[in-house]
Amino acid sequence: MPLRWVLAQSELALRLRSGAEGVDRAIELVLTTELRDPFPWLSGGELVLTTGLRLPNSRRDRTAYLHGLQACGVAGLGFGIGLSHPEIPADLIRIADRIGFPLVEVPLPTPFAAIIRRVSQRSAELRYEEALRASDAQPRMTRAVVTEGAPAVVRELAAALDGRIIMLDRTGAIVHAHSATGRPESTVELPAEVDSADSGVSTDPLGETVTWQQIAVERKRYGRLVAVTATPLSSVGRILLGHAGSLLALDFAKTARLESIQRALNSQALGLALSAGPGSTDRTHLAAAADADGRIRAMVVTCTTDAEMTALQQEIRDAFDDADCPQFTSTVGRRTTAVLPARAAVQFAHRLSDRISAPIRPSVRIGLSGAQTLARLPGAVEAATLAAAAAGPGDAPLEFGSMTGTTLLSTEASRDVLDTIATAVLEPLVEHDDSHGTDLLRSLRAFLEANGQWESAAAELGVHRHTMRNRVATIQSIIACDLGLARVRAELLLALLSRG
Repeated sequence: MPLRWVLAQSELALRLRSGAEGVDRAIELVLTTELRDPFPWLSGGELVLTTGLRLPNSRRDRTAYLHGLQACGVAGLGFGIGLSHPEIPADLIRIADRIGFPLVEVPLPTPFAAIIRRVSQRSAELRYEEALRASDAQPRMTRAVVTEGAPAVVRELAAALDGRIIMLDRTGAIVHAHSATGRPESTVELPAEVDSADSGVSTDPLGETVTWQQIAVERKRYGRLVAVTATPLSSVGRILLGHAGSLLALDFAKTARLESIQRALNSQALGLALSAGPGSTDRTHLAAAADADGRIRAMVVTCTTDAEMTALQQEIRDAFDDADCPQFTSTVGRRTTAVLPARAAVQFAHRLSDRISAPIRPSVRIGLSGAQTLARLPGAVEAATLAAAAAGPGDAPLEFGSMTGTTLLSTEASRDVLDTIATAVLEPLVEHDDSHGTDLLRSLRAFLEANGQWESAAAELGVHRHTMRNRVATIQSIIACDLGLARVRAELLLALLSRG
């Protein structure tokens, strides 16, 4: 209760002698002391009563005495007159007035016990009233979460605490807010600690108390619930904040369970679509995966162990939660296939890649198809699979469209065939170069990359075109191939590229 209320109790006949600006200080306790140095036993919020029996004699010491009470957060000093001092010393009044510290005159007929009793009675009344408000507020919040959800809980809590309530999501963005004080929520400027600590108490730039706690169920965190109030929350206020946080967490958990069921259904739908093969054209059950234009991209994510895939699936679920889009995934062995809205797919894949933790990241490959209609889902999945195979382990996601010119080299079967050609056809050139100090292998590559043009190949190597003709003739005689045929040149160039 404020000091102003105590002064208003006419039966106590108290008189404020100085520090009028402090009459709204909250009193939590009334105690008496005649100690010259009571400061170690004061914690703030006390109305200290004294007869001045051991009041310091010098002005300097009296100044230090009042400054000490002020520094401890004492609500005010009640000075009983008529015993040790007939009146409150004038210099004490001037000092208190100068530092803005409330100094209250207690007349001789008013016993200190009467003040203590009256304040204790009022404290009990306030606690009872607060308990009644809490008992009313808790069922209201419970009904609110069932009928209207999180916004209604925020509204009811703001009314119960007579303050502003702000609900933040996991990123710190305001999701819901309500003010019982009439102040616009757009003016909220929360302390930096709200973003870094799961729970705590601080003050905002306006001096109001900011109390917050995590909204979570087990390891799953959904956001924070923040209360901004004129004064620190009482124990009952903190209970109400905790109750509201628990209700919101349960509401989120209920939604999470429904989302989990939906994810399972989506996974089954995608699995059926993939197993149906390219002949099946009915993809209506996957329509929610497409963007506004009805287009999708397939994403394939692979890793090397079952344990890595288990951890990777959690990262993928979290990425879908953050992206706020339906999750259509199918996991077989160490490969997960996902269908994404085409417009958001590239950003999603890169965010997923960025969030994958260090222990498993070096073995993860991510491939993306181009944008396709749902009817072409099988082709999109094949393209994403090729892109994933070509992607470097731990590298950024690879888009299929960027693989033009290297697609054949990205598949193991193609590389095996090309390596066989390289061994059978190109090794004789390597042996000839080693034995005779020639440069036939490099000359062949320049000739092939120049599409069989003598002049271009000669210019690339910095030799005369007749020299280039002679080298090509020597190469043809060694490998027994007609380099005038385009298909032969193409096959040899791919073998060279595969060989590296």
